[in-house]
Amino acid sequence: MRHRNKNKILDRKKAPRELMLRNLASSILLYEKVKTTKAKAAAVRPLVERSITAAKIGNLTARRGLLKVLLQKNAVKKSLEVLGVRYQNRPGGYTRIIKLGTRAGDGAEMVQIELV
Repeated sequence: MRHRNKNKILDRKKAPRELMLRNLASSILLYEKVKTTKAKAAAVRPLVERSITAAKIGNLTARRGLLKVLLQKNAVKKSLEVLGVRYQNRPGGYTRIIKLGTRAGDGAEMVQIELV
């Protein structure tokens, strides 16, 4: 039984799933919009929100925390120098999910997750 288990499994084991979500979060922070499936976007959204909230603090502890989560150093640098400053006065809700329709191959719901 999966009572009170909120995590989406995404048909992967734990380690590959976490690495995929960390890569996707890095891509969202670098490119500011990414086309992906609805399930992946819903799973990665809290990770991106927490990363931007940490980047708003902008101290050394926040940088080290972001380096643990995000795999690409460019994403950490951009989130601290650009995104943290951009969203300084915003209390939350940094991402938007826009539905794009279904994928032709397997019928998966495709969305675009982007920074507001």
